[in-house]
Amino acid sequence: MLVVVVGLAVSIGLHELGHLWPAKLFGVRVGQWMIGFGPTIFSFRKGETEYGMKWIPLGGYISMSGMFPPRRPGEESRDASTGFLDTLVQDARDSSADTINEGEEHRAFWRLATWKRIVIMLGGPFMNLLIAVVAYGVVLCGFGIAVPSTTISSVSQCVIAASADRTECESGDPLAPAAEAGIEPGDTIVSIAGQPIDDWEAIQASIRDLAGQQVPFVVERDGAELTLQVTPLESERYVVDDLGQVVESGGEPVTETIGFVGVGPQYVVEQQPVTAVLPAVGDNVVRVGELIINLPQRLVDVAAAAFGPGERDPNGPMSVVGVGRMAGEIAALDQIPILERMSAMVQLLASLNVALFVFNLIPLMPLDGGHVLGAIVDAVRRGWAKLRGKVATPLDTAKWVPVTLAVTAVLGVMSALLIYADIVKPISVFGG
Repeated sequence: MLVVVVGLAVSIGLHELGHLWPAKLFGVRVGQWMIGFGPTIFSFRKGETEYGMKWIPLGGYISMSGMFPPRRPGEESRDASTGFLDTLVQDARDSSADTINEGEEHRAFWRLATWKRIVIMLGGPFMNLLIAVVAYGVVLCGFGIAVPSTTISSVSQCVIAASADRTECESGDPLAPAAEAGIEPGDTIVSIAGQPIDDWEAIQASIRDLAGQQVPFVVERDGAELTLQVTPLESERYVVDDLGQVVESGGEPVTETIGFVGVGPQYVVEQQPVTAVLPAVGDNVVRVGELIINLPQRLVDVAAAAFGPGERDPNGPMSVVGVGRMAGEIAALDQIPILERMSAMVQLLASLNVALFVFNLIPLMPLDGGHVLGAIVDAVRRGWAKLRGKVATPLDTAKWVPVTLAVTAVLGVMSALLIYADIVKPISVFGG
């Protein structure tokens, strides 16, 4: 659990350093670098920046000078008749102006070139992506992952259709082809229909297309090779997508007919090549992206499960509390070697950083993607004005503050819901 606690703090800290380093490089004054929110636990000052930790570990921030430009020339000053939203906007401008020291107006964030503002705001998510790549490298290339081998671990005694609502064999069920042919647990498949077998995928591919045909299986047993005649049966199987989710049509799961012999593989831990790291990270990014796209419905499902009798989706969103509980379950698995538990926790941290990377790219303030969007819109406005022979004033992103507050409120409600769900109905590493 210490791995996850420290890893989460390091992930947040490095995310903020990803903003801090380019900000200082480009001359922006940074007043604070903080992990967490709320009251300060401890802090120290180095140069013009205060570094520290706060009590609520739900993120972090850096305080940069001059995030918002001042009021545009010619605009009316604020008075008592100003509406609530206008007051919020002007308060944001005033707070931003207070961060600028006299004589250091040139160090304001809003004065930077567009590309510099984008680099600063993307620095945080980039750090999370870098952490994820390193963590996946440690897991895949260092610890290794469990992969199916060509050695048989289990042999089914009968064939049960995928649409059946049971898992136990009954008297009327046909014998599984592997059991009928004499394949036993511990056998290693050498070849199928004369084709050498190197991995489990080759076994699956061979069996899938051989339904109803009697084919020779060469297996190694106790150091000797045996040839067994196996006739794969036609069997129904749910169709799944690239993410392992069952494909549905008209609300019903889609099935396909394939060859089936009824064997399961033994798993062995193998170190993967470096070339496997980026594809693994990419797959994780796609999964998180799809989760975020469907986040409203996912949150409805979480609420229904948390306040009703239903079960949580094991692939659904969770809070920091849920990650901590999952880490605790992994730590408690005494029957699993410590290295495997460490590997699982590092992978958990890798997935967490991928989630931070993708989530922070959402183009809404106060997320990093919202600031990037502001910089891009400002650049487009300036470019369009230049084409017309005019000079555009800086984009007044302070006017986006009401949206920022609304997004912050939504994130707060979402966090509260997920924390509650992770307490009353947590997702388990064992599923459900």
